[in-house]
Amino acid sequence: MNRVRCAWGDSAPDYADYHDTEWGVPLHGRDALFERISLEAFQSGLSWITILRKRENFRRAFAGFVPDAIAAFDTTDVERLMADTGIVRNRAKVTATITNARAVLAMDTDLDDLLWSFAPGVKPARPKTMADVPAITPESTAMSKALKKRGFAFVGPTTCYALMQATGMVDDHVRTCWRATPENPA
Repeated sequence: MNRVRCAWGDSAPDYADYHDTEWGVPLHGRDALFERISLEAFQSGLSWITILRKRENFRRAFAGFVPDAIAAFDTTDVERLMADTGIVRNRAKVTATITNARAVLAMDTDLDDLLWSFAPGVKPARPKTMADVPAITPESTAMSKALKKRGFAFVGPTTCYALMQATGMVDDHVRTCWRATPENPA
C-alpha cells in the first residue's frame, strides 16, 4: 500500500518503519521512557537515523536501559562504552545516561507520571507541513526544568520536545500523513 507520510518518514526505509510503527505512538513505562530519554540525548547534534540504526547496540551496551542496572555503572563501564564502536562514543552523553539512571532511582515520583504530566491538555492544531512543527514548546521547557531540578543531564527543551513527539505526548504528524489521527483533525 502506498501511504503518504510525513516527509522525513519517506527519506529512508528505517525511517518509514519507525514513522509508521513508533513515532507519535503513546509510550508508557519507566524503562521504555528512560530508553527514549537516553536515545534522544545521544541524538543531540546528530541525525536520528544514526541513533535508530544503532539502537540495538545501545540496548545491549546499556543493559536494556534498565535504570537499576545502569545506575551501578562505574568508570570501568564508562571506558567499556567509550570503546564500543556500535554506539555513539561521546563521554558527556555516556556519563549523562548513568547520571540520569541514578536520578530516576532517586525520584520521589514515577518517571512515567512525571513525563506525561507535561503532555499538553489541549491538542494544538495539526501542522500543515514539518516547517510548522516547533522545536520547543512551553511544555518541553517545563519538562526540561523539572528533569534538571531532579539531577538529569542532556535534557534541554529541544531534546524534551523530541521525546514528547517520539512517545506520543504530542502528535506532530502533518495533515496529509496517513498517521494523522481523527481526534486531532486538520
